[in-house]
Amino acid sequence: MSIAVYAFDGITMFHLSVPQLVFDEVTRLGLADWNTVLFADRAGSVRTAEGYPIGEVRGPAVAESADIVVVPSWFEDGRATGEALRHLLTRAHDRGATVAGLCLGTVAVADAGLLSRRTAATHWHAVGMLAARHPDVEVDPSVLYIDHGDVLTSAGTASALDACLHLVRQRLGAAAANRVARSLVVAPHREGGQAQYIERPLPQHGSGDPIAATIEWALRHLGDDLSVERLADVAHLSRRTFIRAFQASTGETPAAWVRRRRLDEVRRLLESTDLLIDQIAAACGFGSAVTLRQSFAAAFDTSPSEYRRRFDARASDTAR
Repeated sequence: MSIAVYAFDGITMFHLSVPQLVFDEVTRLGLADWNTVLFADRAGSVRTAEGYPIGEVRGPAVAESADIVVVPSWFEDGRATGEALRHLLTRAHDRGATVAGLCLGTVAVADAGLLSRRTAATHWHAVGMLAARHPDVEVDPSVLYIDHGDVLTSAGTASALDACLHLVRQRLGAAAANRVARSLVVAPHREGGQAQYIERPLPQHGSGDPIAATIEWALRHLGDDLSVERLADVAHLSRRTFIRAFQASTGETPAAWVRRRRLDEVRRLLESTDLLIDQIAAACGFGSAVTLRQSFAAAFDTSPSEYRRRFDARASDTAR
């Protein structure tokens, strides 16, 4: 897998490092052979916003054969994207490469015409500018990232990590993405639809926070009754207070969080065990195989059986 990341004078080191950090970790962990390179409008060097020069940046030709082309940020003044980069992105898209605009990088992807009549995410402070500049793009100010399959966009700063981990998960499976996340010591899975705005950081286990304790308990009891009433009882809070506190802590409703965590566990079991679908449904709290299949297809646009064929980690281990 070849990934080309666009660099320019004035880019922050954080934005430039995120895709390299995530995708290079795939190779370091031996999960797949992924090669990440930096390219700019011309070969040479770029100077970051922090004042550091980065040398040996490749020219645009290196992106012509990349499987994924990433624009990890954009100029703070929101300037129009140059013709050369616009054409590079459209050519990459036309030949089947995935194009990703992270944070303000969505601006360049939109300028290339790849988001026309589509939804997109970007940093919250650029939402108005992007919507005014491209009225045919529906800019969602609330989500972490949006994946159309061929084009991916993300919100600001740290959500680029979520978007890059999503790409790993999409291509290599949940187990691989979780290994990368654990190695980088970041949250293993935040869905793109999760809210950008969380009133306070995710609670830490052992902090004494009732929401943190309830989350830890729920993760150990995914096959049990995880209704709002049951979770509120575990937290020793009223139903109303629990819902409000849970959303403030996680950015999701309890029901949405439970559904995502159950589906995460389904994917893990499909990848790592030979349990029957009925058994997985019972273990993950779906009640029946029919309900599991419906929920899985709605979330991932594929069936559990097809997912298992694609991401069976045991088959990969045997092949190695």
